[in-house]
Amino acid sequence: MTYVHADATVVVGPLATRAEPGALDLCRNHAARMTAPRGWELLRLDVGEEQPERSRDDLLAIADAVREAARPRPPAPQQPADLPSGPGRGHLRIISGNGE
Repeated sequence: MTYVHADATVVVGPLATRAEPGALDLCRNHAARMTAPRGWELLRLDVGEEQPERSRDDLLAIADAVREAARPRPPAPQQPADLPSGPGRGHLRIISGNGE
């Protein structure tokens, strides 16, 4: 479902196959009961019963994402205990040898 504000239209159609800004996925029951705001038009696109086909690229992308999520992460670097803490931490300081 998406809103077309310029045309005061709500469009209800098949589930998106990729992320679309402003689009919302609804379950079958909510999509069937969806109504448009007062003064707006509701446009229903033929959903059909066909499931979207997954291409080989889609399946490979899913497999890559699963492998990436399962890959062990290196431990976060530890901060040495002898570093100064507080607002001056990480800043350079000028040390003059002539007592100034």
